[in-house]
Amino acid sequence: MARESGTRDSGTRARRLARELLVKALYQWQLAGHPAEEILAQFGSLPDYERCDRDFFEELLPRIVAAAAALDVQIARHATRGVDQLDAVGRAILLLGLAELKFRDDVPTKVVINEGVELAKRYGGVDSFKFVNAVLDKSARDLRPAASGSQA
Repeated sequence: MARESGTRDSGTRARRLARELLVKALYQWQLAGHPAEEILAQFGSLPDYERCDRDFFEELLPRIVAAAAALDVQIARHATRGVDQLDAVGRAILLLGLAELKFRDDVPTKVVINEGVELAKRYGGVDSFKFVNAVLDKSARDLRPAASGSQA
């Protein structure tokens, strides 16, 4: 039984590391404008990449880049300021969280929101976690209406 828990813990760490790398990759994408394929290649050569959930990273990066305009609409719907006023780190965290809500039904809503908040605490500006929490929570009601009633 402990072995299963250890495997789950290492899977959780790998997924968390993939999220961190995705935020960094999305930050780079916003600033440099490189295509997703190029960013995938760059991040694939990083030492941390070997320890992350590579399938998760490789699935989400191109999907987020392709869906960024639609995800920005979702951000704007629930944000207290325009998407153009968001810093690149905050936008990257929100794009990731929204993509998980929209494309990854296997990740519970509560986990998506908690992970977004933790990323904002670690990489975002002071109190940006409150903004991320509010936008992801409100967006979850739109993107996962069936789940929002059961997940407070």
